Amino acid sequence: MEETGGTGAIGAQLPGGGFDLQKFARQPQTIVRFFSWIFSIVVFGTVAAEGWVNPRDRPEAQCVFNGDGSACRYAVGVGVLAFLGSSGFLLLDVALPAISDARRRRYAVMADLGFSGVWSFLWFVCFCLLASLWGQTSDVRGIPEDAARAAVAFSFFSSATWAILTYFALSRYRHGMDGVAVPTSMEPPVAAPTAYATTPYAPTSYSHSAYHPTTYPGFPSGGGGDPYQQTLFTAGAQPQGGGAYQPPPY
Repeated sequence: MEETGGTGAIGAQLPGGGFDLQKFARQPQTIVRFFSWIFSIVVFGTVAAEGWVNPRDRPEAQCVFNGDGSACRYAVGVGVLAFLGSSGFLLLDVALPAISDARRRRYAVMADLGFSGVWSFLWFVCFCLLASLWGQTSDVRGIPEDAARAAVAFSFFSSATWAILTYFALSRYRHGMDGVAVPTSMEPPVAAPTAYATTPYAPTSYSHSAYHPTTYPGFPSGGGGDPYQQTLFTAGAQPQGGGAYQPPPY
C-alpha cells in the first residue's frame, strides 16, 4: 500500500509524510474495498427488503429462493458483517501509516488478510447457494425476480472483490516482512577474510668468508690458543710501579 512520503515495513509512514486524501482514494486497495462495501449493502439490503414474500396459500412469509429461509438469513448475515468489516478496515487503512509499532502494524495486516480470505470464501458459498436455490424456484409469481437476480450477481461480485483484497493484504504482508530489519540481538555473520596472493619465498644467499681473530695486547696471538682467554697471573709478580701499596693521603 502506497502512502504519501513513502512507506516502510508493512505500511509504516516514513518521516516527513502526511495523509493525502486524494492519493488515498485513488489507491487500488481503497477502490476495491469501497466496491466491496457497496456490494455488501446491495446484497443484504435487497434480501432483507425484497427477499421475503407472502404467498396466498401460506400465512407466513417465505424466502424468494425456493422458500429456504436459511438462505435469506445467511445472505443478510454475511452482507451485514461484510459491511461492518469493510467500514472497519477502511478506517484501518487510513490509520495504519501513523502506527509506529511494527508489531501492531503486522497484526493489523494479518487481521485484514484473514478476514478478507474468509469473507471471500463465505461470499462464494453465498453465491453458490443463492444461485442453486434460485434455479430450483419454479413458482415466481409475486416474486421480485430482478431483486433475486441482483442478490445472486452481487454475491459473486463480492466474492471477487474480497479475493482481490486478500491478494492485496498478502502482498503488503510479504512486502513488510522483506522490509523488516534484522533484530539487534542477532549478530551479522562474520565476513570471510580476504585471501592474499602469496609468492614463493626465496631465502637470501650469503657469502661466507674466513674468520680472522683480532689480536689484543696482553693476549697470546697465533693459532695455538683462545684469543679471548686471559693469561694466568704469574706467581710472585709485583704490581707495576714498584713498592708496597700505599693508601692515599687524606
